[in-house]
Amino acid sequence: MPLQNRVDPFGALYAVPERGLFMGNRGIIHDPETKTLLKKRWALQAWIICVCEFRNVRREPMGRNRPGGKAGWTELFFLDEVTALAAGHRPCFYCRRERAKDFVHRFGEAFGIAEPRAPQVDKRLHKERLASGGQAVKLDNASLAALPDGTMIAAGDRPYALRDGAALPWGFGGYRPAIGLDAPELVDPFMITPTTTVAVLGAGYRPVWAD
Repeated sequence: MPLQNRVDPFGALYAVPERGLFMGNRGIIHDPETKTLLKKRWALQAWIICVCEFRNVRREPMGRNRPGGKAGWTELFFLDEVTALAAGHRPCFYCRRERAKDFVHRFGEAFGIAEPRAPQVDKRLHKERLASGGQAVKLDNASLAALPDGTMIAAGDRPYALRDGAALPWGFGGYRPAIGLDAPELVDPFMITPTTTVAVLGAGYRPVWAD
């Protein structure tokens, strides 16, 4: 039976069979005895995106992965990096070091920070991501068309990823065929991806997409 650790673009956690391309974490937010989530949905401001395989390390999802049989960080899974970024995560400096350095460097470029650091990114994201209390940014036609590829938006409770001037309907199993930005489905759209991450995408960061 699937664990409740699959993340949607809004940052909410579900129990579905699909696993996705990336893993990540927000700290320890599960009970290893029952393999269920605690009431809290994060334990740290640093929400990161990891690869699913690294140095042949095998983890038991929602298990006891620390020395002494203690609970380790809670393994979360994302369809792709576009989804993880929308949920407010950023690349991991341990298993995705070059991607993380690129992300933070472009963050510095976007905001005019000479020596950017990951904690600066985390602090901003924690105020902006919807799952930690951030406010949705409403979009008009002009602002929607100006968003960079890899940004995720929503109309009601339906998320879409922007790519090549079109919107791809999102699902845990992948994207459905693209629709135009003027499609009637996109009524009263708002931005899911945090404003800081959108600026990083605009500065040239290229996330990994699910095929």
